[in-house]
Amino acid sequence: MTQKIVLASGNQGKLKEFNQVLGELGVKVVPQSEFAVADADETGLSFVENAIIKARHACEITGLPALADDSGLEVDALLGAPGIYSARFAGPNATDSDNNQKLLQQLAVRDEPRTARFRCVLVYMRHAKDPTPLICQGSWEGEILRKPSGDNGFGYDPLFYIPELGKASAELPPAEKNSLSHRGKAVRQLIENIAAYL
Repeated sequence: MTQKIVLASGNQGKLKEFNQVLGELGVKVVPQSEFAVADADETGLSFVENAIIKARHACEITGLPALADDSGLEVDALLGAPGIYSARFAGPNATDSDNNQKLLQQLAVRDEPRTARFRCVLVYMRHAKDPTPLICQGSWEGEILRKPSGDNGFGYDPLFYIPELGKASAELPPAEKNSLSHRGKAVRQLIENIAAYL
């Protein structure tokens, strides 16, 4: 019996990653767009708050359990920006390329170290009134390159450099990225703990 979980996102990259890892548990992750669910207003001030808002919204409309991911990039020289605004850093309809350009422009005028990290918070809610959602999180340390490198991944992957590998995230094969990334770490926490919730 396959358990259906709604992913509170239309991001195809995330959908594919979640199905790859949760498929082994007999879970089918379907995008909220299949149920004509519009994106929730992300009014939270943290990754945790926004992930809960998104999961609850998807549960309310579909009546199914929901999984929401709120993730982003924190750059030390920018005091943690773009943070929760990572997806819309360069404006409401910004593309990955627009966001990457804005990040490079903002860092071009600074001499501070280019240290940064990706953060991911995953929230799994059994229903809209779930008083104890499962909250998992992961982070991935790196640095910001001066120009994009690599064609894999999405978002800020072409600019996110992992010093110990000597490569950008976008230069890693998907399996290697999943084993190291912020989302990979959060997903492993989810897999370890979700059985009790299913």
